This record gives sequence, structure tokens and C-alpha cells, in this order.
Amino acid sequence: MNILGIETSCDETAAAVVTDGVHVCSNVVASSLKDHAIFGGIIPEIASRRQIESIHGVVFESLTQAKVTLADIDAIAVTTRPGLMGSLLVGISFARALAYGAKKPLIEIDHIQAHWYANFLRRPQDADPLPELPAVGLVVSGGHTSLFDIKDFTKVKLLGATRDDAAGEAFDKVARLLNLGYPGGPIIDRLAKTGVNKQIRFPKADLEGSYDFSFSGLKTAVLYYTKKNSDYAVEQVAYSFQDSVVSVLTGKAIKACQRKKAKTLLVGGGVAANSYLREHLVKAGENNGIRVCFPPLTFCLDNAAMIAGLAYRQAGLPTGRQVWGID
Repeated sequence: MNILGIETSCDETAAAVVTDGVHVCSNVVASSLKDHAIFGGIIPEIASRRQIESIHGVVFESLTQAKVTLADIDAIAVTTRPGLMGSLLVGISFARALAYGAKKPLIEIDHIQAHWYANFLRRPQDADPLPELPAVGLVVSGGHTSLFDIKDFTKVKLLGATRDDAAGEAFDKVARLLNLGYPGGPIIDRLAKTGVNKQIRFPKADLEGSYDFSFSGLKTAVLYYTKKNSDYAVEQVAYSFQDSVVSVLTGKAIKACQRKKAKTLLVGGGVAANSYLREHLVKAGENNGIRVCFPPLTFCLDNAAMIAGLAYRQAGLPTGRQVWGID
């Protein structure tokens, strides 16, 4: 089954063709990140305008790269939630019109669920065995930090989520405090490598008895530290901030795996590209007999291949022309 996926939940305009939910035939992404960088964050109006301009070209470029036509597509999948309202509207409107005109089924997908599913995508050069279910899913991005109990592709339960700032959002805000630029995640990850220290210790919001996350207090602690210590070393602050975030993410994810008796941890989202998080989660997984899976860096960021892939797993759900994703 060939599924055409369309993703426009934030600033990217993406389209992909995926066969049988696994094999990525094409994956095209047009980003408007440079248009937002000067503002230090995503401007919704700019994002949706750029998506209107590029969605037609991106979708049909994905068909071209996959060497297929619309006639070869069995279904069309699109992100319907969550995301920026204007951006979602661009993708949904285009996908519905395309599905109606081409007489193809339309499968509507939850963006966050698709991030953990990215671990099941394979390109021609990928040889790793597919992950095994049941599993715990950890989705860490600019807008979301969530833990899931995944029994199978249609039985997914939310265990916990952020109560305030998402992890990626905290990275961006701290980078702004340190005058590092946007997006902040890659910059902090790079600087932290040369700032290893034990002198600076920022708080960790463990929220005992809960799988929820909170990073707002950590961000405030960094602000107060920089105000009280004008001679601070940026690299050391970056390291200690990142260490606090990763410690909480790692601890909660491993604890969830142990309590749910899951031997697989599926990590997804933009922060899954962070090298420190990867290193610590893999090490913790090895120490506890848990296979920790990360998508290739290409599939950590927002993309349409994960949308098309998850849609294949849900294509058999009853409805007719439209199929809703997991709630």
C-alpha cells in the first residue's frame, strides 16, 4: 500500500510517500525556519503563508521522487492535530481537496503519535530490525513532552505530559536568555560539550508520583543564576541546564518502562536529535535491559513520512473516506 503523507503542523511543509508503513520512497520538507529566526521563535502567520506558497510543489515533488503518480497512491494521510491552527488548515484543506478529486481515502493523523512511530520507518540504507511492541513512547519536541504506554498501534495511552514548557521550548527560551540565537537546541547541545562541570546545579522537577514534566522552574532558575553571576561561563550554564533536562527525561522514561514491563523505548521529536539525551538514554537502557530506539535525525524533525507510516497502521479502521487517528 502506497500512502501519501502531508504534514503542516508548524513551520515545515512536508510530503512523503511510504509503502506498507515502513519503506520511505520519498520525504520532502520545505522549512520557513530562516524567516522566523530573526524573531527568536515561530510566527504563525508567516508559517501559514509560506505553506500556502509551497504545499503544491512539495506534494508533487514527493510523488516525483517516489516515481509514482496519484493513480499509484492508495490513500492520503494528513496531520489534523495538534499544531498551529492556520498551518493545520493549509494541509487539511489541500489533502481533503486532493483526496476528493483523486477519489482516494483520507486518513487523519495525530502529529504527536506519529513522532514515536518514526522509529518504524526505513530507508534503503537502514538495516536495523524494527522495534517490538509493547513499548513506552517518549516524544520530546518544541511544543510537546509526552510519555505513552503503547500496547499496539491502535492501543496507546497517554501516561504523562508537560504541565508548562515543553523540553524543546525550554531549550529555546534558555538560549534566548544566553543570547545564543534560535533555534536553541542545537546550539546548547554543541556548547555543552565544552562546558562539563559540577559546580552549577539547576533544579530538577521530578513531580513524584506522576509521569508529568515541568521545565518552567528550571528556565527561571537559569535566569536568576545569570543575573546573580555576571561572569558566568555560557558553556557551563548550557551544560548544567541540559543535564537537568536530560536527567528528568531519562529517569521518567526508564521508570515508565520498568513499571509497564516494556523492553522497548521509542523516542521521537526534535529534541530526540540531542546527542546528550541519546547518550544517556541508551546507557540507561543498556543498564536496565531496555532497547532504546531513535529515528534517524531526518525523521526526528517534523516530516510527512511518519504521518504516512502511522496511517498505514490505521488504514483498516472503519469509517469510509475518512479515518481518524488515535485520541
